[in-house]
Amino acid sequence: MKRLLLALGWLAVASPAAAEPPNPYLDNATTLGVDGAPAPPSVADRIAVIRDRLQAALVYPRAAQRRGLEGVSHIQFAIGPDGHARDVRTLASSGHDVLDRAAERCAVDAGQLPRVLGRLEVPIRFSLEEERRRRRD
Repeated sequence: MKRLLLALGWLAVASPAAAEPPNPYLDNATTLGVDGAPAPPSVADRIAVIRDRLQAALVYPRAAQRRGLEGVSHIQFAIGPDGHARDVRTLASSGHDVLDRAAERCAVDAGQLPRVLGRLEVPIRFSLEEERRRRRD
């Protein structure tokens, strides 16, 4: 019978418990969140922090700068239990091995990163103009 009621869309509800008496100390109280704890950063916010930390840790190789090499390396990695990038590899090359190695190195050098489950793919841009701008600042 219970299966039939569920199949027909019925919902059985237990009889309500005795209502608690009003508490005068809670008048005009507001809820801050679950147990008053702030919500954790979203996945999008954590990924933005990861990208910023990778870009900050990026060292544009001088040899590549002298040769005028630019490009985008797409690296992939997982974040380990200690918060550091592990199993870093290049998914899509910039076309220059020296830039790809620097991109992989920046993931390791970024230090502890916000935790995100799964493997991340992050583009690392090597731009001479952006490097000049960064040095001026």
